Amino acid sequence: MLCGNVTIEAVAYELAPHRITSESIEDQISKTMDRIGMKKGLIEGLTGIRERRFWDPGTMPSDVATLAARKVIDKAGIDKQAIGCLINTSVCKDYIEPSVASLVHGNLRLSPSCINYDIGNACLGFLDAMVNIILMIEKGMIHYGLIVNGEGSREVVEATIKRLQGDDVTEQVFRENFATLTLGSGAVAMLLCHKDMSSSGHVINGSVTRAATKHSRLCFGQKDYMVADAHRVLVHGVELAYATWQLACQTLENWSDETIDLYVPHQVSASNMTALNKKLGLTPEKAHLNFFTQGNIGPAALPITLAMAEEEGKMGPGNHIALMGIGSGLNCTMMSVTW
Repeated sequence: MLCGNVTIEAVAYELAPHRITSESIEDQISKTMDRIGMKKGLIEGLTGIRERRFWDPGTMPSDVATLAARKVIDKAGIDKQAIGCLINTSVCKDYIEPSVASLVHGNLRLSPSCINYDIGNACLGFLDAMVNIILMIEKGMIHYGLIVNGEGSREVVEATIKRLQGDDVTEQVFRENFATLTLGSGAVAMLLCHKDMSSSGHVINGSVTRAATKHSRLCFGQKDYMVADAHRVLVHGVELAYATWQLACQTLENWSDETIDLYVPHQVSASNMTALNKKLGLTPEKAHLNFFTQGNIGPAALPITLAMAEEEGKMGPGNHIALMGIGSGLNCTMMSVTW
């Protein structure tokens, strides 16, 4: 998809208040780790994740997504009644129904004419929502679109810790549950608009997407349970990213390591980034990373990383930014932005 009439007007996020260290998690499952021969320091050693964050118990995804949405509307300085579409992309849900988007829409008291719905595509959901909003703005259906996401990992991580404390846990079971221990929490919101109404000038140039759904059964998640073949997700995820990178080189202008100033990738772990950089030939120093202190925040990770990079002055006017998302399924999208 090539575009050029849509900008990222603003991004804002909210971090969960409670820092949970990898060491504290391992302390709770130390008996099992000792019994199956796993050394202390394994989580940080394999992933680079020192800590992740939890919300207060009982915090709803719609509530934290609303906090981020209010922030981004204030940051952009627009009339919220001008928002023509609201999309929520959270993996976490308040309920099976209604949609999280409808709850956030109600919290914000948006216009009755504002379309609202959820998109679910694992960790790729936020970029999928961006594509949806881009198409609507390019077609003239709306002028402003709002994307929100609220993720909470407390319930699934605590349930996994309890499960891994069992006397019957094997090394295989531990490995299948390991990725769950890396999950973090956070909320984020992004406002997109037509370039003629933009004060930011952060133009979205286009995006490409590839799927490898033959690997769709490598990770299964429920509200309080997730199992994953982390090694195969890494291997096949990097292969898919390479295919998507090749397509981007053929489709998007100035798409190369030499012409990209900053990479904003989905945040999983140090080993994933090392493998990705090697396979795609990327300059590691160009990637803005925060998984060390945030863990894997699912679809919220990429936009939160973008907002943090902006706060830290990592990009300036005219810089070429590469948004690189991937989600279990497997699906991958890469998007070009001129900041």
